[in-house]
Amino acid sequence: MTWSSALKDTARAGLTIERTKLEPLVALRGACGVAIVIGLILWLGTPKLAVSSAFGAFASGLATFQRSWRPRPVLALAVAVGLGISTFLGYIAIGDHVVFAVLLAVWTLLAGMAWAIGPVSGMVASQMVAVMLFTVTLPTSVLGALHHATLIVYGGLVQAALIVVFPIRPWGRQRDALADALAAEADYARRLRHDPEARFDPQPLMDARSAAALTPRQARRRPSQLGGPRGLAERLRPVLASLADPVLGPPPEGPERDRVRELLAAAAVVLDAVAHAVRWGKPVRLPPEVMATLDVPDESGLVLTGAARRSALRLMVLLADVVESADERVESTRPADAGTRRHLLRPSVPRLVPVGLRALRREARRSSAIGRHAVRVTAVVSAGYALGSALPLGHGYWAPMTSVMVMRPDFAQTYSRGVARFAGTVVGVWLAGALMVLAHPGMYVCAALAVLCIGLMYLLMRTGYSVASACIAAYVVFLLGIAGEGWSQTVQARLALTLLGGLLALAAYALFPAWETLRLRDRLADWLESNGRYALAVLALYAQPTVRKPRRVREALLDSRAARLEWEEAAARAQKEPVRHRGISRKAERGAESALATMGRATMLMEAHIPDREAEPSPGAEHFAAALRAALPDAVTAVRERRPLDWTAPRRAHDAWRTAAGEEGVAVRASELLMEAVEELEEALRPGKRRGG
Repeated sequence: MTWSSALKDTARAGLTIERTKLEPLVALRGACGVAIVIGLILWLGTPKLAVSSAFGAFASGLATFQRSWRPRPVLALAVAVGLGISTFLGYIAIGDHVVFAVLLAVWTLLAGMAWAIGPVSGMVASQMVAVMLFTVTLPTSVLGALHHATLIVYGGLVQAALIVVFPIRPWGRQRDALADALAAEADYARRLRHDPEARFDPQPLMDARSAAALTPRQARRRPSQLGGPRGLAERLRPVLASLADPVLGPPPEGPERDRVRELLAAAAVVLDAVAHAVRWGKPVRLPPEVMATLDVPDESGLVLTGAARRSALRLMVLLADVVESADERVESTRPADAGTRRHLLRPSVPRLVPVGLRALRREARRSSAIGRHAVRVTAVVSAGYALGSALPLGHGYWAPMTSVMVMRPDFAQTYSRGVARFAGTVVGVWLAGALMVLAHPGMYVCAALAVLCIGLMYLLMRTGYSVASACIAAYVVFLLGIAGEGWSQTVQARLALTLLGGLLALAAYALFPAWETLRLRDRLADWLESNGRYALAVLALYAQPTVRKPRRVREALLDSRAARLEWEEAAARAQKEPVRHRGISRKAERGAESALATMGRATMLMEAHIPDREAEPSPGAEHFAAALRAALPDAVTAVRERRPLDWTAPRRAHDAWRTAAGEEGVAVRASELLMEAVEELEEALRPGKRRGG
């Protein structure tokens, strides 16, 4: 993609306004928190203290809208404490511009590295830098600085208290995540009726797993409907795929295929009904005809045979378990089970510290995209602060504040947010400034208008960053109106310095990029490696059925999903970068992605038919697994180094296994699909092949 095309696409993305589900009650609660803080401090304190405390309430409320599964009050308090600390340190250092510049650089570097922990941490850390830049411009003493920091923490405390006192749809995000996963399974079942090899997006299941991670205290309070369906949904996916698969299942047409279509349609109806019940906390309601379809027939009524029959029986049992586990009326009769049910452990906030430190150490290297982002944003913020202070515009902090809020670790987000930020700022500042010059509102009217703007921002923030930027720009104008700032100086300075900060951010990414395009082979190699570990874990259960290690299979599956998601995100970002592909073409990209997706699907089909403990060990599976284990490391290295892949030994071992076991074994047929997939990968990445796309 050329630079002109990339800039045009990112600008269009930044200015796009999407229709999305709004949360008016949640937005109203967040705006009320800001109103309480501003009103109380205006009554008891001074306008400058009110402005300072308003940023604490605003930022704490904003953090609670981020996609995090931690309790909202904890997020609000954590953000407020961080903002208070950063503000106090800024006040201590602002007396000496050199000392403050050094503090700002260190603080920004840490904020940039915070993206290694997660996007929520990165966003919160960026807010801390932005608020530090703004609040330290309000003159005060050291004791006053302590007051400012305390009031910022107070703003977060108010937001946390409102969340506790006025809960709006408790556990709503967890319910939605689980319901989305079940609905995705239902959609998958419907697509399998017409396309037996349909692909499944694992993201909803990954989100549901993240949402299900709880502390022991949370587990005691969790609604019963959120306790069991997720694990069953995970087990349903391979069964659905196995039932529909044309290799392991029934032939493409005939009575058996018709029966499979009936079962898949009934499964979709059941999963949709359970998803609705989980989302809204209601009992599961199923049509009688669906229940009749899922009844286990007697021997005379069986249509399916072999592997398809086993898959159908497993599907019926699993669907019955899903309905039972999601029905609150059933679960409420067994309170003892709810307290002892196993759950995914979520570490407490103090225990996250070593996890965060390990993530920071992992990304503190020259080749890391996060590390390069941290250095880039530090350089831009420092340069913006120096230029903003030197220019005779006043409000010099707006340039670095714009940069730190715009910049992200990848090219597309940085450029789209930069365009959206400037466009939104122009609209917000001019609208608010026009109102200020025409109406000359007083202090309390400015406070009310600021609360209105922040309420609109909370309500509309998911529709687009340009809309949120317009609301924030107007919010800042009205806050400065509370403090007595003139409107004309505010508008001119803010527009000029916002443009300067945005241009610095965009130029920095062009001069010091971290292109995802150049890392695509590494992402592909990681996906191949995780897929290989998943296949080896499943094959081990065929080779030694008595040695059960389901945890190893489960962990390998999760690693495979995570690697696939990283690849898809990297490929999507690479498509928007103005970089000529080096080492892998678009055509090779698509071929390799299809091959590795098929490899994972073949392993999933094998997992759906894992033999019982009493089954005989399979020497063929053991020899094939040994050959695959020996060939995998070299294949992963070959993908990274652009060398030919060699699957000769695994193919030879599989041929011997197929000769000894015949064509009827489920594992043999599924592993044949696996070998075809890795050979397709070899063909797609073959060096010297003409590149297309």
